[in-house]
Amino acid sequence: MSNLIFVLLLITMAGVLGILGAGMLGVVKSNDPRRSNNLMRWRVMLQGLAVVLFILLLVTRQH
Repeated sequence: MSNLIFVLLLITMAGVLGILGAGMLGVVKSNDPRRSNNLMRWRVMLQGLAVVLFILLLVTRQH
């Protein structure tokens, strides 16, 4: 179970990194505030999911 959570955590963190990179490139290339806000929302949601998965990983590794 903890291996599955670990893999999901890695995928989520890679998603956060990808969205962060896309947001930074978007700032450099265009000035579309709606796209920037949408990317920021997705980044915050994925970071929240990563925190929850990290806590679940810690709980499952203790037992």
